[in-house]
Formats: sequence, structure tokens, C-alpha cells
Amino acid sequence: MTYKYIFLYFLPLLLVATSCREDELVVPTEYDIIPETPGENTHIRGFYLVNEGNMGSNKCTLDYFDYFTGLYARNFYAERNPNVIKELGDVGNDIGIYGSKLYVVVNCSHKVEVMDARSGLRLGQIDIPNCRYIRFHRGKAYVSSYVGPVLIDANAPKGAVYQVDTLSLSVTAKVTVGYQPEEMEIVDDYMYVANSGGYRAPNYDNTVSVIQMIDFKQVQQIPVGINLHRLKKDRYDKIWVSSRGDYQSRPSRLYVMEKKRGYNQMIVTDTLDLACSNMAFFGDSLYYYATEWNNYTASNSISYGIIDIKTKKVMSESFITDGTEKEITIPYGIAIHPETGDIFVTDAKNYVSSGTLYCFDRKGRKKWSVRTGDIPAHITFLPR
Repeated sequence: MTYKYIFLYFLPLLLVATSCREDELVVPTEYDIIPETPGENTHIRGFYLVNEGNMGSNKCTLDYFDYFTGLYARNFYAERNPNVIKELGDVGNDIGIYGSKLYVVVNCSHKVEVMDARSGLRLGQIDIPNCRYIRFHRGKAYVSSYVGPVLIDANAPKGAVYQVDTLSLSVTAKVTVGYQPEEMEIVDDYMYVANSGGYRAPNYDNTVSVIQMIDFKQVQQIPVGINLHRLKKDRYDKIWVSSRGDYQSRPSRLYVMEKKRGYNQMIVTDTLDLACSNMAFFGDSLYYYATEWNNYTASNSISYGIIDIKTKKVMSESFITDGTEKEITIPYGIAIHPETGDIFVTDAKNYVSSGTLYCFDRKGRKKWSVRTGDIPAHITFLPR
């Protein structure tokens, strides 16, 4: 498709966007041309990136990169859905594609926005209080929720995981878990949920909740580490869980959970004495970065690395090998192309202005970068 025809395709959307709202001006999508190899040889059409936007600013936005046209579209949602007041909402916290639908979890707007994954047109929303992360399993979506208001409170209630029917977009069940649950994964019909207890600091939660999927009930809480956040499974169904520590005397740590002979459920088998803010897998490697804040020094310690998931040993102290990590102010998100192994790292910069998305090849060399919305954070890949 030539750029002439791309322009003609988007022109009607521009006309609609400038005529549908009288009370708000719809900012049209901006486009950058990325010097990227065409994607005909992979099964990935492109990817969506959700920009969180600073809390209270109502500036959550959606970007899209298309491998076949080489176009990076900034603020994609607003132009495609000009009649939606307040657009995506306040603080985009997660994103995922399941079937033909694209889901964006909008934390402080207490909803999950649902779109057609190909066109970006809005299909509806799912109302879930203080929602956090989304996963999918057997025709259902599962959304973790703090349940209570967005508020630091020593008496904050326990959180929950909501079950959503992906056809009707209605909530069909709910199970109570630990305090302020974050990411979750499903292994062998059990869901594992990282509980943070972040609203109740310094009395953090330290458990991973286990939900039996067949009857959707919590059957166990496994002590792991305080203030848990990331929870991801590798290709061997081991679970990697990050602890953010207490930002003072108890540092961030990374834990490994797996099944051992004689145990029906996961147990903690390894503790890695390193900080981990986020992670992504490619083959037998775990790529991670850490932005570890310390209240005593009032500063961040930033690091990047690769772990061999078989040996659980650090293979490299940095997955960026050409020195361009110096361009990144605050790493805030990571994703890896499932076929090419290209590594994507987002930079939140100062948290109140446009961020940057960086693309590195498998050897850690910068390929390109592009301006994003405010606080770029979460990426999901769109199949062809």
C-alpha cells in the first residue's frame, strides 16, 4: 500500500473526527515513517502500545505500528472513535489481544475498553473498579482489581479477580484474593496472582494467590516476598515473580516458582538477588530491566540484563550492547517480537510529557526510536 492510498484511507476519518464533537477537539493521529524491514516474512502484522498518561490527566492514548506500511500512528484511538467522550480515559495499565478483540485496562477510569483488533473501532467497555491487569483463558478474560478506591489506606480491602465473558463483555464471576493484586498467569488450570498490598504500606502483602479455575475459587495463598508486582510464566511453565521491596531496607528481588515432585502446587524454588521492574521472554532467555527507587538516596538505580531460564543464572549484565542505554531516562516497559527477537523498551522520561519507544535487535544494537504519548508502557502484538 502506497502512502498516497494510506492518506486517502484515513482522510474520511479525519473529516469525521473534526465534525463529531462540538465540546472537544479531537487531536488527529500523527504518523512517523519507521525505517523498518517489511514484515512479510513473519506472522506479526504490527503492535499496539498503550501510553498510561499521568494520573488525573485523562491522557491515556493508544499508538499503533504497522510492519507492512512502516507507519507509526500516534494517538490512534481518538481519531478512530471521535464520538467517545474523554477517549480512553485515565491511566492505561495493561493491554491484550484475544481473538478479534483488543482490550485496554484503564485503571483510574475503572473500566476495560474493548475494540476491534484490526480497525481499532470501539465495541464497548467492561466496568471493573480499580482494574489492573488482564489475561485470557478458554473464552474468558480475567482482570485483577484492587476493588477499593484509588487511595493509600491502611484499611484498604482485599482485591479480586473478575471473570468476563468475551462474547457478551459482561462480568460472570468474581473471586477475592490478597491485597491489591497485580499480574497473574494460568498454568494447568490454576491461576497464580501476585498480591502487592501497596495501598497498605508499610504492611505489604507477601503472597501469591492460587485460584482453581474449574470452580473459580481461591484455594491457597503462597508466601513469596513483599510488595509483589510482575508475575510471568516461561516456556516451561515456571513462574517468575518480582518483589518491589519496601523502597528502603528491603530491596527488590526476583523469585522462581515451579512444581516439584511430591507437590501438587507451585512452590518457591529460587530467589535471585537482583532488582526487576519488568521482564519479557524469548526462547530460553529472560530479559529484564530494573528501575529501583530508594527513599534514603532519593534516586533510581537502573540496570538491564538477561537470565538463562534453565540455569537461572545471569547471562549478561546488559541486553543493550552499543551504549545507547544512556539515551533512556526511565525504562518503563519491555516487549520482544515473538519471531524476530527485536527488543522494545519504552522510556517514560519525566512522566508528564511525550515518551520514546526504542527498538533493539537481538544483539542489543539500537535499530530505531520514535516519539510516543505520555508514559509509554504496555505492548501487544497483532497477528496477521
